[in-house]
Amino acid sequence: MAHLTGGGAPQLGELPPIELGNTTYAVRGQVKDGLDTVEHLAAWLRDLRARLTVPLSDADLQDVTEGDLRHARELRDVIRALAAATVAGHDPAPDTVATLNRHAARAPHWRELRTGPEPHLTVNTAGRPVAAALSALAQAAVALFAGPARHDLRACQGPGCVLYFVRDAPRREWCSGGCGNRARAARHYAKVRGAK
Repeated sequence: MAHLTGGGAPQLGELPPIELGNTTYAVRGQVKDGLDTVEHLAAWLRDLRARLTVPLSDADLQDVTEGDLRHARELRDVIRALAAATVAGHDPAPDTVATLNRHAARAPHWRELRTGPEPHLTVNTAGRPVAAALSALAQAAVALFAGPARHDLRACQGPGCVLYFVRDAPRREWCSGGCGNRARAARHYAKVRGAK
């Protein structure tokens, strides 16, 4: 799996569903798709797998299909629509909610206790691991949009940025330090230009 290059989508340490939503991102004001190919999805899952609730092996990632890519993109678009509605203070469209719930129910997985050598938790799935991981991301999105963290969901205020983040500090306005720097530079430039 090391031979796969990343899909190009930024990973900023946000909750996994927000990371998936942020696979639509902007570079110099141009919207990009970080899940353009099956390889991009496999690389994105590889880079995020330590934070996924369903374990994915290299073999699982090599078996990512066009169907998985279609499901991931649809789930991403639903997450972005829910984030946009939440940030705007609107109720989400019922069909958007229904699509998220359909994704959450797609592949059952469950946790089991193992006792040897030390007690630990394992996650098992009745379906394909990649489908189960996408379903788990949908379930995490359900928990996000139904829970208190939704009140801290924000759209980045950086110039041209289309990313979302969960605010972890009262004054945070940007998805990353880079967007904050660009916003401050743009304000300074506008101030200097306005003074002339």
